[in-house]
Amino acid sequence: MEWLKEPAMNFPPHETLKHFNDGVCVTYIQEKAGLSQSTISTYLTNMEKCGLLISTRHGKWSYLKRNEQVIEEYCQFLKQ
Repeated sequence: MEWLKEPAMNFPPHETLKHFNDGVCVTYIQEKAGLSQSTISTYLTNMEKCGLLISTRHGKWSYLKRNEQVIEEYCQFLKQ
């Protein structure tokens, strides 16, 4: 989640998209994490299911970005 807060500082732009508007390619997240594809897929899928991440597909590539609204709401809930 921290890496996705400032994707341009933590990941290269994907070969097909030269921006981070739709997030970071899942392949790059997996490579940086150094975890197996199945492990990172499970973690990211769970974060997406609970609304912390937003997924967008471009062709065969999946991109993820933080859902800042849900993250902020969650932080406010924890503070209560």
